[in-house]
Amino acid sequence: MGQTARTTKLLLDLSARDQGGTNAGKRASLEETVKILDAARQFYLAFFLAHPDKLLERVEVISRKTGEVREGVISADNLLTWAEFQTVETREHPGPLPEWNFSQAFPDFPNRYRRSVIKDCIGKARGYLTTLLKWQSSGKKKGKPGVPTASNHPTLYTGTFTLELDTLDLRKSFVRLKVYTGSAWVWVHYPTRYNRYFEQRRSEEGWETESPRLVLLKHSAAIHFLQSKTITAKKIVESKHDPDLVTVAVDLNVKQLAVITVRQHGKVMETRFVSDQGLDQARFQHLGRIAKKQWQTGRAVKGERSNQQLWAHIRRQNLDTAHKTARAIVEVCEKYPGCVLLFERLRKITPKGGGKSRRLNRKQANQLKGKINQLAKEKAYRVAVVSVEVNPHGTSQYCSRCGARGERFSQLGATRITGRGGKARPVRK
Repeated sequence: MGQTARTTKLLLDLSARDQGGTNAGKRASLEETVKILDAARQFYLAFFLAHPDKLLERVEVISRKTGEVREGVISADNLLTWAEFQTVETREHPGPLPEWNFSQAFPDFPNRYRRSVIKDCIGKARGYLTTLLKWQSSGKKKGKPGVPTASNHPTLYTGTFTLELDTLDLRKSFVRLKVYTGSAWVWVHYPTRYNRYFEQRRSEEGWETESPRLVLLKHSAAIHFLQSKTITAKKIVESKHDPDLVTVAVDLNVKQLAVITVRQHGKVMETRFVSDQGLDQARFQHLGRIAKKQWQTGRAVKGERSNQQLWAHIRRQNLDTAHKTARAIVEVCEKYPGCVLLFERLRKITPKGGGKSRRLNRKQANQLKGKINQLAKEKAYRVAVVSVEVNPHGTSQYCSRCGARGERFSQLGATRITGRGGKARPVRK
């Protein structure tokens, strides 16, 4: 039994107001909100790092699964209560620490945002202290972990946002956010790019939705809903001893992005080919334009990136193709419940020879293979299919064109023999 996660995005419409989007003032409010939350996160990160003993304090905890009492590290909820007692001025505890008075540094700060900031800083500080202790115990002089940064995407607890999908007549959907305008905290409506795909994923059974995050980028903004699901999948050790095991082997290539072969009892049950639909050629042309522009402009300016639109287009093409190919692989796996997904373990493949655009294209193709591998494993685990990487040594014994059995690499140094429709080296007995 394990757990899988996925992210469902709801895009905010930050286009011009005459195009149905928001105005410049609302965009500025989002930036001010992220800025003040980063400042509050910096405050609590310094507070927790100044009290490392409390973060690593050992207490008696009760296991939620078994109900047993055992010794463990203090929980994040208890740390949250302790941090608020030490830093926030209220009626119950009117005297916080003078040097750590959060109420004076951030007056009228919403308590829901404050608690999300504290929880985030607890994770950051604990991770840093744990890594630091491991580095100190290793005795190494290099590789000392650095202090974590305070910037992060804000977590939206209940009370800081509201989804209004069908309550307003002006637009299909809005999201109501509590934002900081620079002088006060107010509620503001933001139009969204709502679609049926978002509602389908949000209401799908079996998935638990956690607190979302506000992701503000340079030219876009979105609310990311993290969803988790408990998966019951057969272990690899159990699958090895299953006489009726079905294996789904995936061979990743350049033109044929994926060759999916389903086997059971040593027989091929199904084969599916996923073509690149001309992606390799289109990417090569884009990279040729980039190489030409770089040759024309000469040495790049330090701190500036060139050909940003072309590179962004290539990244979008690769990511979209990786998602489509991974979905095609999972569609085959869904036909055979309890199967095992097999990949070749390929690492550190570097392009050699050819011009600059050709080397860049091969590098992008290798990165695309890795992305397909990663996404296919994640999507397959959501349908209770476990993935395994196998050693590629000896897997290419058969010619992909004529089917003749041969050796991929001849250790005897013999000359390769040309076969019908391809090349194959006969196996010596």
